[in-house]
Amino acid sequence: MSTRTTVVWVPDWPVVAAMAADEVPVDAPAAVHDGRRVTAVSALARADGVRRGMRRRQAQGVCPELVLLPADDARDVRLFEPVAAATETVVAGVEVARPGLLLLPAGGAARYHGSEEALAERIVDAVARATGHECGVGTADGLLAAVLAARSGAVVEPGVSGVFLAPHGVTELVHATTTPEQAAEVARLVDLLHRLGLRTLGAFAALPAPDVHARFGRLGTWARTLARGLDERPPARRRPEADLEVSTDLDPPVDRVDTATFAGRRLAEQLHADLVARSVTCGRLQVSARTDDGTELVRTWRTDLGGWGAMAAARITDRIRWQLDGWLTASAVATARDRRREAWERDRGVGSGDRRVDVRAPGDEDDLAPVALVRLTLTALDVAPAGAEATQLWGGPSGGDLRAHRALERAQSIVGGPGVLTATLQGGRDVRDQVHVRPWGEQSDPPRPADRPWPGRLPDPAPATVLVDPVRVEVRGVDGAPVRIDRRGRLSGSPGTVRAQPDGDDRAVAGWAGPWLLSDRWWSHPGAAPQVRGYLQVAFDDGGAVLLTHTDGVWTYEADYD
Repeated sequence: MSTRTTVVWVPDWPVVAAMAADEVPVDAPAAVHDGRRVTAVSALARADGVRRGMRRRQAQGVCPELVLLPADDARDVRLFEPVAAATETVVAGVEVARPGLLLLPAGGAARYHGSEEALAERIVDAVARATGHECGVGTADGLLAAVLAARSGAVVEPGVSGVFLAPHGVTELVHATTTPEQAAEVARLVDLLHRLGLRTLGAFAALPAPDVHARFGRLGTWARTLARGLDERPPARRRPEADLEVSTDLDPPVDRVDTATFAGRRLAEQLHADLVARSVTCGRLQVSARTDDGTELVRTWRTDLGGWGAMAAARITDRIRWQLDGWLTASAVATARDRRREAWERDRGVGSGDRRVDVRAPGDEDDLAPVALVRLTLTALDVAPAGAEATQLWGGPSGGDLRAHRALERAQSIVGGPGVLTATLQGGRDVRDQVHVRPWGEQSDPPRPADRPWPGRLPDPAPATVLVDPVRVEVRGVDGAPVRIDRRGRLSGSPGTVRAQPDGDDRAVAGWAGPWLLSDRWWSHPGAAPQVRGYLQVAFDDGGAVLLTHTDGVWTYEADYD
């Protein structure tokens, strides 16, 4: 199978993205490195003799003016998105093979623009006008032929991709990979082919298919398919879908949950109708409201719970009601309003009566004037074609999963949004710091990112159960003397037994690891000695394992390991 494929290629994209992010002048030779070797080289650096795979010192020796930039996959993907968006102004739907390389079926797009050459010109102009980057565009039968054609801006006639590829070396197979891991596997295959005397794509493509599969396996079959100018699959087109938004002005301003929910119900039905009309679904639902003093209240909810109506109008309305209830009754606004009401009732000696709740901007606790909602907006985020995400191999989520989701949502509808919490991992040093709880279904980032270094944090594995209230214990050495940890992290003796206070039984220690020291909030009290905590992992001869903490001569039992 072969598909007429157009490839959009931005040369040396990792270097281009790194130079743009760090504002390196375009006339400076630059290269990207992974800490050990050079992984991408600019044209100017290549002209001075710098090559991929060189060590940093070797590259700097070849070109003293070389600017070395760190590799960053997230940066490359983020900065390549404008290139993909610019291409989609010419062709509705592309596939991002990797940062710097786009694929798209050429047939319909070429007919629409008149020819494959006209399509290439329009893409080059659109990318240059929108991003300022130069790109190469090539068209051929099959992925590999189109990639090599893009490197020279060529259009390979239909049916001759195999002839076009034949004189190229087998090293060109690396250009059809999409991940570093796949590139490493293909590089090993290329090395093996060289040692066997197969140096061109034509020679490799001429081998019998059964023999290639028997000798080189699945990877060899893939490589031979590309070498013949064929494809395993056509490009998977990315259908660009804009976020859908519906909104309404609340006139008069609304300060009651039931009234605001009634307006939200109409918005939910309108948003659901728009999703159905466009045959799309969404991964997240954003609920936002504006108060009459200009405060914006925004919350995002995840909706990707499988194909059982997670975005039905009734479910959208439930999310709106729970969110409005949280904003209107569970905030500092409600607290201030209650104080104002209690003062009014105390002055007049009357009961509470019909309780109405007003919204007030966060942070204005001293101003008790009521603030109401004037606008409500629903936005469907991460919009994608319906059915684009496949379910499990044997169908959708299991019945147990569905019942669990429904039970949690039912409980949340009764007790309110913050009444049902889920735990997620966040950054931190202490075992309690690394747990962040948020309402069930809410899509929000933890306050402390987990990908930061967090020096001093406990090593893996993490404890399975963290005690709400730590238990004081006594740790004694094999000689019966109490064990302590000094400020340099040294144990006064090898732990032999652990006893819970005040009347626990001794548990014999079979093994231990640590201690690890953590200086706690040393910056909060200038001039004062920091509080130093020591952590010790202890395994008992009865099979249990716990985490112990030592602070100011006192041991506590903090958590259990499975």
